[in-house]
Amino acid sequence: MKDLIELLHDGNTLVVANGEVCAFQGRGISDLYHLLRDDAGFLQGAFVADKVVGKGAAALMVLGGVSRLHACLISEPALLLLRISRIRVSYDKKVPQIQNRTKTGICPVEALCRNAATAGECLPLIEEFMNSTRQ
Repeated sequence: MKDLIELLHDGNTLVVANGEVCAFQGRGISDLYHLLRDDAGFLQGAFVADKVVGKGAAALMVLGGVSRLHACLISEPALLLLRISRIRVSYDKKVPQIQNRTKTGICPVEALCRNAATAGECLPLIEEFMNSTRQ
């Protein structure tokens, strides 16, 4: 995990290891979403290091079958969802909720997933969000 965290701090936003190590620089949940959609097997049992983990990112990790996570910043709802799903989690800082990029309110994905009880309930909300950002 230490090596993944070092890679994360070398300018990446997400690092996933499962046999091979892949580093990503995408914004928000985009890289996790595309991994789950296009290569879900790579997430199964993977170790992940992520800069910011809100409930949406946590849901994608749960659905992908991630086994261990280190987050630089994690929200309380994300941490609860991950712990309920028995994913080993370490983090540098925990906050009540993830803020949006301009620090003027809650992250839109965190807000969308706020009332979802399970990772499965989060997925259609995340898919709708991702589809709306492509237009």
